[in-house]
Amino acid sequence: MDDDPLIRTAEVSAADAQAATVLAAALGPGPFALVVVFASPRVPDLDALVRDLSSALAPVPVIGCTTAGEIGAQGYAEGLIVATALPARHFRAEVLAIPDLGSFDTQTVIGDLIRARTTLARLVPEWEHDFVFLLVDGLSTREDALASTLAPGLGATPLFGGSAADGTRFLETFVFWNGQAVRNAAVAAVVRTACPVRVFKFDHFRPTGRRMVVTGADPSRRVVHTINAEPAAREYARLLGKDPAQLTPFTFAAHPVVVRIGGRHHVRSIRQVDEQTGDLIFFSAIDDGLVLTLAEAEDMTDHLAQALSGIAEQGTPAAILACDCVLRRMEAQEKQLSGRISDLFRAHRVIGFSTYGEQLNGMHVNQTLTGVALYPPPPGTAGTPT
Repeated sequence: MDDDPLIRTAEVSAADAQAATVLAAALGPGPFALVVVFASPRVPDLDALVRDLSSALAPVPVIGCTTAGEIGAQGYAEGLIVATALPARHFRAEVLAIPDLGSFDTQTVIGDLIRARTTLARLVPEWEHDFVFLLVDGLSTREDALASTLAPGLGATPLFGGSAADGTRFLETFVFWNGQAVRNAAVAAVVRTACPVRVFKFDHFRPTGRRMVVTGADPSRRVVHTINAEPAAREYARLLGKDPAQLTPFTFAAHPVVVRIGGRHHVRSIRQVDEQTGDLIFFSAIDDGLVLTLAEAEDMTDHLAQALSGIAEQGTPAAILACDCVLRRMEAQEKQLSGRISDLFRAHRVIGFSTYGEQLNGMHVNQTLTGVALYPPPPGTAGTPT
């Protein structure tokens, strides 16, 4: 273990009654610019955890969310609380909260984001790198709207993020900020750093030639009623060569659909079938007239190995903060790949959580790994040793 790691990490069992105390002690002395916490929904008293950890680390801002599994020191994990601290030696951060996703003012959010970026640029003008990390309630169905709202305020600053999760229960998801665990909310950390960064998005799917057109949808509820003017679940199953009764979460994980935006394909994953209506319910908003293309999976571990090696071509990241879709974890479990993927995460120093969706710049996507690779600052950079 490094004596002076670029970022600090700590983890503890979600069942530990002294979790906040243990994490604060394990992170060690600051000062820190930001602490991010990924907490299993198995935590017995989430409010107490967030309150006590925020108090123990004050005045450092503590943000985070609940998960569908954690990515810790050993890779994929369940039942943990994982904390990551960004030392003030290399980082500065401004935290923006959106406390009510149902009624936020677009111009206010954009203005706050621009002011945060401007403030950090004024505080550390010699630091040249920045990114925005977004955490949003994964059951709010507002991730699409929020990501597109934030886009005009980003300028050249890249954004990545993930949707708070609740294991595979889909009942309650929480975002943490200001010492509270809240629902229907989001929090964005604007981070400026002396460290070179690379924000990325990976998925292991390639489009096929099988296309379909959405002919009836309710985007606000992420529901597709008809595809090619036929009941949605029945038509999707026909294109796969399956009986509609055979559609399961593993079917959707193995056979997502993609949309082409800006010259690239992005995954739109199906969450479930409404058994009463035959509608398909998605993890992202789907509108009438959208052309969907069936996708096929490449080997998940080979693709991840190549992708992680690719971001190390011009230097090895000191750490990677990542948001990994729960459907990727489900696919890994179904295909018995979890151990190999954990080995890759461990080798590349990946820390993060499994999500109900991911964000990249102005988009909400699914079945994707988004993140930021943090590289050691060049020798002689302000705030670093020569």
